[in-house]
Amino acid sequence: MSNIIEVINLFENKLKTLLENYSFLKEENEVLYDKIAVLEAQITKEKQFNNEIEKKYQTLKIAKTIEGSKEDRRETKLKINALIREIDTCITQLSE
Repeated sequence: MSNIIEVINLFENKLKTLLENYSFLKEENEVLYDKIAVLEAQITKEKQFNNEIEKKYQTLKIAKTIEGSKEDRRETKLKINALIREIDTCITQLSE
């Protein structure tokens, strides 16, 4: 009979340990999911910032070519014409 009580006590102790470990891991998992959410939001902001900087860079690049030599002006005119064609294509698609 004493042997059965010892087995039950051992089982209870192991069960308590497992429940404590489960609670700890559950809390840690929640913390990690929160960190993931924060980091994903930060990545999104960084991507938006990077896109804004890239647009500003392209605008600056076009502005610099306009004030540059005739060769640069030709390149700028070609870029502007390409942009106009792209806008015309978008307008056509919208009107369909």
